[in-house]
Amino acid sequence: MSDNSIQRALLPDNPDANVLQTKPSQGAKRFRRCRSAPRSETDEKPQENGSSLPAKELFSVVRPSFRLVGFLLFLYLLAGVIVFYLVMDQLSGKRTNRVLDALYFCIVTMTSVGYGDLVPNTDTTKLLACVFVFTGMAIIALFVSKSADYLVEKQEVLFFKALHMNMKCGEAKMLRQIETNKTKYKFYTAALLLVTAIVVGTVFLWKVEKLSLVDSFYCVCATITTLGYGDKSFSSQLGRTFAVFWIITSTIILALFFMYLAEIYTERRQKMLAKWVLTRRVTTMDLEAADLDSDRKVGAAEFVVYKLKELGKISQEDISSFLEEFDKLDIDQSGTLSTYDLTQAQSGQ
Repeated sequence: MSDNSIQRALLPDNPDANVLQTKPSQGAKRFRRCRSAPRSETDEKPQENGSSLPAKELFSVVRPSFRLVGFLLFLYLLAGVIVFYLVMDQLSGKRTNRVLDALYFCIVTMTSVGYGDLVPNTDTTKLLACVFVFTGMAIIALFVSKSADYLVEKQEVLFFKALHMNMKCGEAKMLRQIETNKTKYKFYTAALLLVTAIVVGTVFLWKVEKLSLVDSFYCVCATITTLGYGDKSFSSQLGRTFAVFWIITSTIILALFFMYLAEIYTERRQKMLAKWVLTRRVTTMDLEAADLDSDRKVGAAEFVVYKLKELGKISQEDISSFLEEFDKLDIDQSGTLSTYDLTQAQSGQ
C-alpha cells in the first residue's frame, strides 16, 4: 500500500464517502482538538496471552514495584547480616557490636563507600564481599529508581505552596504549574534534601564522633560520593547505628540530585529546540520534505508528522513501522481501517 492511500484516508477527497468530512482550512483545528480513542469493551480485560495489555500494566509487569524492591533490599540486608555475622572473626578492623558491625559492613559494601575500617582478611570473606557488592549495587540502583518519584513527588505540592504562599490560585492552576515545572521542583527538593543530609551528617560526626568540623564535613563528602578514603569513618556503636540509615539515605539523595540536574539540562535543550522549530519560517524545502506521498501538497497530517520529526519526537524508522502496521491491518487495502479490518486481522493471527 502506498503512502497516498493513507493521505486519502486522513483527508478524503470523495464527498460521497461514508466518513467524516472536514474542510481543508479546518484541518489544523481538527488535529489540535483530536482526543484519544475511547476504550472498547474488549480493552477492559486483557487477553490471556498478554498481547492486549495496556502500556501502564505492561511496564508494571516489566519493572518491579517499590514494595518488591524494598522487600528485596530487606532480604539482602538480612542475608548480609547473617553471613557476615557468622564470618565476623574473618574481618579485620575495629569492632563494636557483632550484629551491628555485620549490618554496617553490608551497608558500606552495597553503597560502594568502602571505608576500610572493616575489611575481609580471608579468601572466603573476600569472595563473599565480591558477591555482595555486585548484588547490593544492583538492588540499590533499583531502589534509587523506585524511591526517586516516591521520595521527591511527595514534596512537590508542599514545595510549590511554600514558593507561592502569597499567591492566590486555585487547585487546578496549582496542579498545572506543578506539571509544567515538575522537573524543576524535583531538583529543588532533591537539593534541599541533600543540604539537609550533609548538615545532619556533619553535625553528628562533629558532636558524637568528636571529629573536627572540617574533618566531619570531609568525611560526609567522602561518604555520600562513595569515595570512602577510610581515614575518617564512623567508629562508635552509636555512630555506626546512625550510619546504617544515613549512608543509604544520603547516597540515594545525591544520586537523585544529579539525575534531576541532568534532566533539567535535557529538558531545557528540548524546549529551546521546540521554540526554534515553532518560530522559524517554513520554506519550500520544508514543504518538499513534509510531502510524504509526493503529490506536491502537504496535508495537516503530513505537516504534523514533519514537525514531530524536527522536534525529535518521532523518526523515519518509526513512521515506516507505523505504515507497515497499518498495511497489515488494512485487510481490504482500501486505505482506511474499519472494524471489519481489525476483526479479520486479529482472527488471522
